[in-house]
Amino acid sequence: MTLIMKPKVSIIMGSTSDLPVMEGAARILNDFEIPFEMNALSAHRTPEEVEKFAKGAYGRGIKVIIAAAGMAAHLPGVIAAMTPIPVIGVPVKASLEGWDAILAILQMPPGIPVATVALNGSVNAAILAAQIIASGDEQLMAKLIAYKENLKVKIVDANAELTKVKFPYKTN
Repeated sequence: MTLIMKPKVSIIMGSTSDLPVMEGAARILNDFEIPFEMNALSAHRTPEEVEKFAKGAYGRGIKVIIAAAGMAAHLPGVIAAMTPIPVIGVPVKASLEGWDAILAILQMPPGIPVATVALNGSVNAAILAAQIIASGDEQLMAKLIAYKENLKVKIVDANAELTKVKFPYKTN
């Protein structure tokens, strides 16, 4: 018997050239066992499909949308304008050192919020999506707490490794 999962998170990218950035989000969601979907939709080249997706996401059970775009990065804002679902924007570094995408996603008008993560920050977008979903899911919250604790352990271990690094004038 095959288990059919319904996605809780939708990862949308302006084109498949954004996939190398968005694979980080996919890995995190997969690690947290959060069902997700991935699609390429363009606010400029396929506006009708974006509208259909955005207006239908809530009815399909999507809880959070992660939308990535570079350059004239209107995709996250256009989606946010048409859905009540939280949208997390991932600016992709494609031109102008990514500033065009950052500003396009960040500067939304009142009433159309888009949570914005760092340039190419899909991992943080996925963690934020997991945190939003975990506010009503104790098992997922436990996974997130363990994940954050593991981040601390990694730094403690890294610091211990630094004691092995030797320089003539290093004092510790």
